[in-house]
Formats: sequence, C-alpha cells, structure tokens
Amino acid sequence: MFYLFVFLVVLEIPRALALLALRRSERRERAAPSAPAVEGASVLSGARVPVPADSSPSSASVPVDPSRPGGSDSSRPPASGAPASEGPADADVFEGPGGEGPGGSGRSDDSAAGPAGGRSVMGRRLFIARTAAAAAGAGALVTVGSGVRTALGDPVVERVSVALPRLDPRLGGLRFAVVSDIHLGPLTGVGHAERIVRMVNALQADVVAVVGDLVDGTVAELGPLARPLRSLESRYGAYFVTGNHEYYTANGPDEWVEELRGLGVRPLRNERVEIAHAGATLDLAGVDDVAGAATGHGPDFERTLGGRDRSRSTVLLAHQPVQASRAAEYGVDLQLSGHTHGGQMVPFNLVVPMQQPVVSGLGEVDGTQVYVTRGAGFWGPPVRVGAPPEITLLELRAGRSG
Repeated sequence: MFYLFVFLVVLEIPRALALLALRRSERRERAAPSAPAVEGASVLSGARVPVPADSSPSSASVPVDPSRPGGSDSSRPPASGAPASEGPADADVFEGPGGEGPGGSGRSDDSAAGPAGGRSVMGRRLFIARTAAAAAGAGALVTVGSGVRTALGDPVVERVSVALPRLDPRLGGLRFAVVSDIHLGPLTGVGHAERIVRMVNALQADVVAVVGDLVDGTVAELGPLARPLRSLESRYGAYFVTGNHEYYTANGPDEWVEELRGLGVRPLRNERVEIAHAGATLDLAGVDDVAGAATGHGPDFERTLGGRDRSRSTVLLAHQPVQASRAAEYGVDLQLSGHTHGGQMVPFNLVVPMQQPVVSGLGEVDGTQVYVTRGAGFWGPPVRVGAPPEITLLELRAGRSG
C-alpha cells in the first residue's frame, strides 16, 4: 500500500501533463473552421448573389424565408416554366440564424461535437486515468516483489579502505568484518545467522565487529537462532555492542550479553581492549546504545575512552551514527555503526538524515570518520528497496584519506 501510494503521487506529474495536452488538443479542435453545410451553395452574410443579366425568370432573385428548409418565399408561387423543386440551387442564400448554411441549419462548434464528441473526450481522459492506475499497481507490485527478494537474499559484501592519519604504519592492512542489524526473529530462521557466519568467515578478517540490533526477542524465544555465531572465525576475536533493539526485549540486554559470552562473542559495554598487531597496538572500544540511558545503562564515553593514550589510533563500536559527536570529543579516529539500514526502503533514506549524520557508507563528524553499514537483516516488513543488506570488509591504512 505504501509503494502504491508513492507511485500514484509520482504519476500525478505525467498524468497532469497528459491532461494538459488533451485540453489543448480539444481547444484546437473547437477553434478549427467548419466545412460548408451545403455543397455548391453560396453562403454569404446579409448579401445577395449577383444574377447575370440574361438570366431567365426562373433564375431571378427570390427572397429567402429563413423559416423554410428550402429557403424560398411561401407567398410566391414558382416562376412560370420552372420546376417547383428548384430554388435552392440558384436562389440567393442568406446565412440563417444558426450561423452557417441555408435556412440557419448550421451548428456551432460545441454542438458539432455532440454527444459522440463528448464521449470521445471522456474516453481519452478515462484512458489516461486507468493507464496511470495500472502503471502504479504494476510498479508497486514489482518494487515490493524485488524488495522482498533482496531482503531475504544474500547480503552484499562491501570492501572499504579507510585511511587514519594517526595509524601506526605497522597496523596498515588490519581488516574488520563489520555486521550490524541482523535482527534475528521469527521471519529469519536459523538459516539467516548461518549464512551471515559463513560469509563473514569467508572474508578471513582480523576482527569481527557486531554493531548492535542482533535480535528482536528474548533468549528463550530466539536463543537457537543465534547459536551459529559460535562458529565466527577471526584472528583477534569477535566483539559486540548493544543496539536499541536489545533494550526493547522483554528481559532487556543483559541476558543476551551473557548468551553471547557463552557463544564466544565478547561484549564491549563501555570498555575498550587493545588489539596488538605486527608489533603495534590499536585501541578497540565499544559503548552501549543511547536507548539504554532511560534504564541507566546508556553510553559512558568517559569510562570507555578517558585516560587512554591519544597517540594511539582508536576504533569505536557504537550502534548509532549520532554517537560520533561525543566520540569526536575524545579524539576517536574511526567509529563503526549501523542502525540506519541505509533507509531500508526508498524514500526513507531521505528522512534518516533528520536524525542521523550519516545514512550509509563513509562520512565524517567533527573530525571523526564514521562508517555506517546498511545492516545484514531487516526490520518490519521483509522488504529492502535501494538499500541491499550488507556485510562490510573494512581495511585500515595509514595516512590521510584521498
């Protein structure tokens, strides 16, 4: 219904143009001159046709009686020797009250169209309206059908290289597999998690980052769907931060935090760890989602980032891109986020910037680079239009971007 509405609104533009062209065509038809009603008759306005001097009496001028179809004077009999049926052929003809033709038998432009002309115009307008409606219905059906296939299909693997000015050159080439918004639920099944794990493992990343909104239910309801996560493979481990949907579950995020620990995925709840690679060190930090602030478990940037060695580069996991404004205050080099789904369904991608500074891809907030993945799942209807699901392989390199 939403996309049917969208298509109907968009098609109002060509429909209006078609109706405008139709009206102009109608005006041209009405303005076109009408053909003479009687072939061979001289049609003049208020003048007599000159009669040759040698004309016979039967061809003399005869006053025209506009009230009679033949145009002759009923008070005078036919001239001697002339057939009674003659008269209109050689008689003077005056334009009648109707505007054209003898005896005023002509019609105006409007009447010329008549009921049949009106039906023709209405038929064309009805054709335009029905064509627009059919196009809207077909467009909505194709769009939603394609969107369902995209949402339930394999995520796209996006390969991104990000330059960090303060990154130790020895850390160049460190690779992160970033996945967000998996949204395990009744519509996804266990196959959804199995596919994501298989695709992430194929990337052979150094670090796996699960950036929130993993589930849409309790451990009792969805625990079996998350079990494939125990098979995640990476050199330096898999890490998780909470998203807003973890706080929407009946039992809150704590039970999922413990469940993930048991599956070998380490939660970062307002804390940071060191990633030692090739003789250099990177700070990897994670903060809780802003949705937890209402329960006293929101992001704590001071606890997470305060007192660190700012000469080292820091990568922060934070579910919502809007958290980058606080991360910039602590000199974070790169924030990895999700939450937006890239808008999930066009034209919602045009609305997301009202709340979030980056919708998808790589952006910058107050000097901190932010990469926003579109997420590997879906929320609400299983439809993705213009924003396919994504798993990101992000590689760090030393230097400045561009």
